[in-house]
Amino acid sequence: MPSELDALLRKWRVVVLASLDCIAWLIALVAFAALRVDLVDRPLPWVGTLGLAGLAAVLQVQIGWIVRLHQGRSMLGSFEEMVVLGAVTGSVGIVIATVNALAAELLVPRSVPVAATFMALALGAAGRAGWRWLRELGIFRLRRPGGTPALILGAGDGGRQLIDSMMRDPASGWFPVGLIDDDRQLRHLRIRGVPVLGTSRDLDHVVSQTACRTVIVAIPSAGSELIRAIGQRAAELRLDLKVVPRVAELLDGRVGVTDVREIQPTDLLGRHQIDTDVGAVAGYLAGRRVLVTGAGGSIGSELCRQIGQFAPAELIMVDHDESALHAVQLAVKGVALLDTPDVVLADIRDAERMMGLFRQRCPEVVFHAAALKHLPMLEQYPVEAVKTNVWGTLAVLEAAKAAGVARFVNISTDKAANPSSVLGYSKRIAEGLTAGAARDSYGSFVSVRFGNVLGSRGSVLTAFTAQVEAGGPVTVTHPDVTRYFMTVQEAVQLVIQAAAIGSGGEALVLDMGEPVRIADVARQLIEASGRRIEIVYTGLRDGEKLHEELLGGGERDHRPMHPLVSHVTVPPVPPAALRKIDVNGGPQAATSTLRATCMEMVDGTGVPSDVPLGTAKAAALSTG
Repeated sequence: MPSELDALLRKWRVVVLASLDCIAWLIALVAFAALRVDLVDRPLPWVGTLGLAGLAAVLQVQIGWIVRLHQGRSMLGSFEEMVVLGAVTGSVGIVIATVNALAAELLVPRSVPVAATFMALALGAAGRAGWRWLRELGIFRLRRPGGTPALILGAGDGGRQLIDSMMRDPASGWFPVGLIDDDRQLRHLRIRGVPVLGTSRDLDHVVSQTACRTVIVAIPSAGSELIRAIGQRAAELRLDLKVVPRVAELLDGRVGVTDVREIQPTDLLGRHQIDTDVGAVAGYLAGRRVLVTGAGGSIGSELCRQIGQFAPAELIMVDHDESALHAVQLAVKGVALLDTPDVVLADIRDAERMMGLFRQRCPEVVFHAAALKHLPMLEQYPVEAVKTNVWGTLAVLEAAKAAGVARFVNISTDKAANPSSVLGYSKRIAEGLTAGAARDSYGSFVSVRFGNVLGSRGSVLTAFTAQVEAGGPVTVTHPDVTRYFMTVQEAVQLVIQAAAIGSGGEALVLDMGEPVRIADVARQLIEASGRRIEIVYTGLRDGEKLHEELLGGGERDHRPMHPLVSHVTVPPVPPAALRKIDVNGGPQAATSTLRATCMEMVDGTGVPSDVPLGTAKAAALSTG
């Protein structure tokens, strides 16, 4: 019955609210007329009182119709609705007070219309507030037999929005029975009738009190430490733990019941988000032609998703994998017909194809995300690293320079700092080539370094998750090996910001906090699974470091633009230096010459600096 009453009130909202205001005027005028008249010696002026009440009712409805007071212009009982209600009621009060004063004989005492205006406003506001209060208490919403009782961790904006969504959505499978928050100031708070029952330390007591088996962490900014701590308590109490995404992952920045999801490995490590203030610096994307290479990859697809939010004139997504293009177009556009010019099937190794593409489409901003990145694979096939990461980057740079690209961002890796692997050598040379292009171009050409990206293809987390799901064992190279981690959203924010704050020839490095022990990551994932799985140590592979570095030898940690972004000067590498790389003598020769070229770049020796970029291209590519 309560839910049916709410539906009926919603259907007849205009009639109900208009009637409420009219009755409020009638009660107010009669009440104050009675107060002003001595009913013993003088009767109540019914004619004048009812006449003014009728006039007030007509005016309230007419003016309310003009400003849509009763038609749902504002949320019921909101501050905005109170302002509109006050303006309409005050206007009506002025009119009836004027009519009463100008009448040949006063209809009611002069003070009655003035006082009645305030009372009518109070009654109208009280009715609306009462209606909203009953709805928020859940009086109009019956608990469905199949609704799952849930405890909400977090009584802030996230918890408020989540509870509101649960209450409003008739198809919601959740029913909030209580809130948990560590802020003692909120211990008496109720949100839509749902009370704060305690802090996280009271979780076991609250669970037994409510008989609830599900806890939802409704704190979009929750850090990994909080997630791990709550996860451990939930596992001990055999609770089903769920979370809401961080704000950056929400389409409209609001939390809803449909956003609730299972806990993911990235929640255990990557919710330490660093705010790079992308909105303040990404204006250079609006109305521009933007091209992304490697658009189908983990970084490239997230780049396309975030760039699309800044209204570029054209977003050109380039990849040599047609399935990846299908996926990224579906994610960005919502459709994936693959017959539109925003997706381009092309290989960055094809220098002629790149040159033709750039001349035809004339991009103004380029994000170069295409690369080979699996360290052990490139140790085995170094020639492929040279062809893609070195010569492919050179081909894209040459095309960008010829097309007059204004901003170019090369996506690098922390393995380019003091490199010890084929991946590190190739990406360090790619940084040098980018710096060389910056020297000879009017545009801004920069590189960006970051560590392991959580959830990306090839990420250690992806491998660990698959091993845990398969029942183990989980393989770790060394008990003490550490790595830097960041989320793909965070990495892409840095990339977008780099194009705005980086100077030509620089590499920008994000402060990713303290490195994480890989063995600890494996243990956390195993504990989260609730299974007994063995960890097996396989030993460091060729080219792998025990601890990664963000800055190379001689590089200074300089942060002139952002407190968490370091600017590093990269020695330029002209293409003529690439002639020393031997790709025809087998893997060992390729690795050796690649390393030698990289070391010459780092040391500043043996790299010719007087060879123009354009004239050296043919010589560099001819070695392949």
